Amino acid sequence: MISGSHDVQTSADVKNIGSSFALPDPAGRAGGACTAALLEVLYRYYDEGHDDDDASWVEVLREMRSVLQQRGYDQVPQLTSSRMIDVHDPFVITPSSFNPKKNTQRAVLIGINYVNQKGELSGCHNDVLNIAKYLREVQGFKKENITILMDDGHHKDPTKSEIMKAYKKVVKESQDGDVVFCHYSGELTGFYVVI
Repeated sequence: MISGSHDVQTSADVKNIGSSFALPDPAGRAGGACTAALLEVLYRYYDEGHDDDDASWVEVLREMRSVLQQRGYDQVPQLTSSRMIDVHDPFVITPSSFNPKKNTQRAVLIGINYVNQKGELSGCHNDVLNIAKYLREVQGFKKENITILMDDGHHKDPTKSEIMKAYKKVVKESQDGDVVFCHYSGELTGFYVVI
């Protein structure tokens, strides 16, 4: 998991991620600084023709931190894992061993703006839509395998029950060789969770 900042920091919304970050046209929409930085790094690798395994976890985090610092944000993305990983291993969403004839790419994307509540955010829905676009257009995820939960009145609401149902479903349906990507954009105990 990549979180958007130290535990003592908070996340930052960007008023227009297109003017602040090198991303595809966001139509003047807001977004989270950490998600925007991650996508800028991933799109840059893609646009420059790098293979998926060209950058390690450490390199992606360093580049995200650099992008945020250049844009005037003091967030420091952090990497957390419940199991041992080698941070020098490649940062890969869809490994080259993935076989689309046998396996499936799945995603659970959650965006909570806390609509009509005190402390309402403005960029979490856009983060989810931008991540979904990246997964579809660059990583090859199929729309029907991307579960989106947002408090926007158009998608299923991201209640605890719906979030748990989505996670349980992706675990139940996934098998060895599948790709699972999870993204949360919103406040969570003072930090912003990206992956």
